Amino acid sequence: MTADNGKEFAFHEQMIDTLSAKVYFADPYCSWQRGLNENTHGLLRQYWPKATNFKKVSQKQVSSVVVELSARLRKKLNYQTLSKLMGKHMAALAA
Repeated sequence: MTADNGKEFAFHEQMIDTLSAKVYFADPYCSWQRGLNENTHGLLRQYWPKATNFKKVSQKQVSSVVVELSARLRKKLNYQTLSKLMGKHMAALAA
Protein backbone atom coordinates (compact mmCIF):
# COMPACT_ATOMS: atom_id res chain seq x y z
CA MET A 1 0.00 0.00 0.00
CA THR A 2 1.30 3.44 -0.88
CA ALA A 3 0.11 6.29 1.29
CA ASP A 4 0.71 9.96 1.72
CA ASN A 5 1.15 11.60 5.09
CA GLY A 6 -2.49 12.55 5.56
CA LYS A 7 -4.36 12.04 8.81
CA GLU A 8 -6.46 9.29 7.18
CA PHE A 9 -3.43 7.01 7.66
CA ALA A 10 -2.94 7.80 11.35
CA PHE A 11 -3.91 4.22 12.27
CA HIS A 12 -1.94 2.56 9.48
CA GLU A 13 -0.54 -0.05 11.88
CA GLN A 14 -4.03 -1.49 12.34
CA MET A 15 -4.57 -1.64 8.58
CA ILE A 16 -1.22 -3.35 8.10
CA ASP A 17 -2.06 -5.98 10.73
CA THR A 18 -5.58 -6.56 9.41
CA LEU A 19 -4.59 -6.75 5.74
CA SER A 20 -1.16 -8.35 6.23
CA ALA A 21 0.14 -5.65 3.91
CA LYS A 22 3.25 -3.53 3.71
CA VAL A 23 2.92 0.23 3.57
CA TYR A 24 5.14 2.81 1.91
CA PHE A 25 4.78 6.47 2.83
CA ALA A 26 5.51 8.81 -0.04
CA ASP A 27 7.66 11.82 0.67
CA PRO A 28 5.78 15.13 1.06
CA TYR A 29 5.24 16.99 -2.23
CA CYS A 30 6.46 14.00 -4.29
CA SER A 31 3.30 13.05 -6.18
CA TRP A 32 5.33 10.97 -8.67
CA GLN A 33 5.85 8.43 -5.88
CA ARG A 34 2.11 7.72 -6.00
CA GLY A 35 1.63 7.46 -9.76
CA LEU A 36 -1.48 5.27 -9.81
CA ASN A 37 -3.19 7.54 -7.30
CA GLU A 38 -2.37 10.67 -9.30
CA ASN A 39 -3.47 9.06 -12.57
CA THR A 40 -6.77 7.98 -11.02
CA HIS A 41 -7.37 11.51 -9.74
CA GLY A 42 -6.83 12.77 -13.28
CA LEU A 43 -9.36 10.28 -14.65
CA LEU A 44 -11.91 11.24 -12.00
CA ARG A 45 -11.43 14.95 -12.78
CA GLN A 46 -12.73 14.21 -16.29
CA TYR A 47 -16.09 13.55 -14.63
CA TRP A 48 -15.97 15.90 -11.67
CA PRO A 49 -13.92 19.11 -11.63
CA LYS A 50 -12.07 20.12 -8.46
CA ALA A 51 -14.85 22.38 -7.17
CA THR A 52 -17.49 19.63 -7.35
CA ASN A 53 -19.86 19.48 -4.39
CA PHE A 54 -20.05 15.74 -3.78
CA LYS A 55 -23.13 16.18 -1.63
CA LYS A 56 -24.90 16.70 -4.97
CA VAL A 57 -23.40 13.60 -6.62
CA SER A 58 -25.56 10.50 -6.29
CA GLN A 59 -24.36 6.99 -5.55
CA LYS A 60 -25.77 6.00 -8.93
CA GLN A 61 -23.52 8.56 -10.66
CA VAL A 62 -20.46 7.35 -8.74
CA SER A 63 -21.26 3.71 -9.55
CA SER A 64 -21.64 4.58 -13.22
CA VAL A 65 -18.20 6.20 -13.32
CA VAL A 66 -16.65 3.23 -11.49
CA VAL A 67 -18.12 0.84 -14.08
CA GLU A 68 -16.94 3.05 -16.93
CA LEU A 69 -13.39 3.38 -15.58
CA SER A 70 -13.21 -0.36 -14.84
CA ALA A 71 -14.10 -1.08 -18.48
CA ARG A 72 -11.23 1.02 -19.90
CA LEU A 73 -8.40 -0.84 -21.56
CA ARG A 74 -5.14 -0.31 -19.67
CA LYS A 75 -1.75 -0.42 -21.36
CA LYS A 76 -0.17 -1.33 -18.00
CA LEU A 77 -2.45 -4.39 -17.87
CA ASN A 78 -1.53 -5.58 -21.37
CA TYR A 79 -4.62 -3.85 -22.80
CA GLN A 80 -7.06 -5.68 -20.56
CA THR A 81 -9.70 -4.09 -18.38
CA LEU A 82 -9.80 -3.98 -14.60
CA SER A 83 -13.23 -5.60 -14.57
CA LYS A 84 -12.04 -8.54 -16.70
CA LEU A 85 -8.98 -9.11 -14.52
CA MET A 86 -11.05 -8.89 -11.34
CA GLY A 87 -13.48 -11.43 -12.78
CA LYS A 88 -10.60 -13.83 -13.47
CA HIS A 89 -9.21 -13.26 -9.98
CA MET A 90 -12.55 -13.89 -8.28
CA ALA A 91 -13.15 -17.03 -10.38
CA ALA A 92 -9.73 -18.36 -9.37
CA LEU A 93 -10.51 -17.71 -5.69
CA ALA A 94 -13.84 -19.54 -5.98
CA ALA A 95 -12.25 -22.61 -7.59
